[in-house]
Amino acid sequence: MATKLYVGNLSPNTTEAQLLDLFKQAGNVVSCQLIMDKATAKSKGFAFVEMGSEAEAAKAISDRNGQELDGRALKVNEAKPREERPMKS
Repeated sequence: MATKLYVGNLSPNTTEAQLLDLFKQAGNVVSCQLIMDKATAKSKGFAFVEMGSEAEAAKAISDRNGQELDGRALKVNEAKPREERPMKS
């Protein structure tokens, strides 16, 4: 299991600081990146959180998946490798 987690179904009001605080309860957070739309600078509704170990990542998934934050049930699972997309012309 990887230590990088996908966190989805985020409210547009959720901040990186809120996610960091939430996931620190499961262990050491190496990085936290809330994905923003480049054009509007608003949240795209998902983030990536990297935990310090596989055990901490497993704990974060079991503790946080389905937990409510800002009125939405979080979806937390192992992040999949990024797929290559064709270039837009």
